[in-house]
Amino acid sequence: MGFRLNSSQTDQKKNITTRHYFFETFNFLEKLDPKQPEKSSYVCFDTYGEKLKVRSLLDLQTAFYENISQLK
Repeated sequence: MGFRLNSSQTDQKKNITTRHYFFETFNFLEKLDPKQPEKSSYVCFDTYGEKLKVRSLLDLQTAFYENISQLK
């Protein structure tokens, strides 16, 4: 089980890369600066398109498994 990279865009001026990943009904966006990977940010959307608060990779993992459990 894994995410699929849907798109990736880089803002050359700010040196920020935005990646869109999805799996089934779970979507998330990752914004990262290669020079400061610790400042990466994530935005997730559930089955209904509602925005989920995600501050860390652990939050991302929790949100993902909650979403998957609702599909059964």
